[in-house]
Amino acid sequence: MKSRAFVIGHPIAHSRSPLIHGYWLERYGLEGSYERVDVPPDDLPAFLAGMGASGFRGGNVTIPHKEATLRLVAEATQRARRLGSVNTLWLEDGRLLGDTTDGEGFLASVAAAVGPDWQAGMRNAVVLGAGGAARAIVGAMLDLGLPRITVANRTEARARDLAGLSPDRIGVVPWGALPDALASADLLVNTTQAGMKGQPPLAVDLAPLPGRAIVADIVYVPLETELLASARARGLRALDGLGMLLHQAVPGFERWFGVRPEVTPELRALVEADIRKAS
Repeated sequence: MKSRAFVIGHPIAHSRSPLIHGYWLERYGLEGSYERVDVPPDDLPAFLAGMGASGFRGGNVTIPHKEATLRLVAEATQRARRLGSVNTLWLEDGRLLGDTTDGEGFLASVAAAVGPDWQAGMRNAVVLGAGGAARAIVGAMLDLGLPRITVANRTEARARDLAGLSPDRIGVVPWGALPDALASADLLVNTTQAGMKGQPPLAVDLAPLPGRAIVADIVYVPLETELLASARARGLRALDGLGMLLHQAVPGFERWFGVRPEVTPELRALVEADIRKAS
């Protein structure tokens, strides 16, 4: 029987996930489908309860459902519970299970762009923002063993809540103290929407960053944000958010369709072209 999977959100028309999974289905010659489904928040419990009856094997969850879905699954992985959200669902023996792969996708994207040993000698990562994406990325970096993570967020209370994941390894600095924090940063990650198409630019001076630093932006529309352009102009290693989007999709595809897919240059070029066409 043909496997069906989905991505749910509200709105959902902008999602590139069907393009990604459709590419993999074709590349590996698999019978299956991956569909966008617009699910308003009030309809989420009913949709998830009827998933199996609708013929779906599993799917992805995006804004605004990641936190609510955690409360609706029969069982979630330890990291999903710790980070407070779910972005990947699958059915097992009739039970709805959930995980979060955003942090895993971020780490894989850095390794692909910079090299598999990118974290060697890394002492301090600075993360801008304290929302769901920040939690996933910080959690993944903690699991990787990064000794120190510094969080800056315009609402300091949210940053302190995020620091609760590991108070001995996560520090919080006011937004105005960023220059001092950047002076010792090996990695800078923007998890905010600043710099995204239709949003204000991210006003951060990269001058204090050491020459060894990596700059990552999880925004992928546009592919080249002002932050990344500034980093490249300084000769710093920089990567956009498209890699995270591509790599976070890998575990779900493997669960639903039984093949672990590869993030290829051809796939990246396909999604890049779609982003540029829509911009």
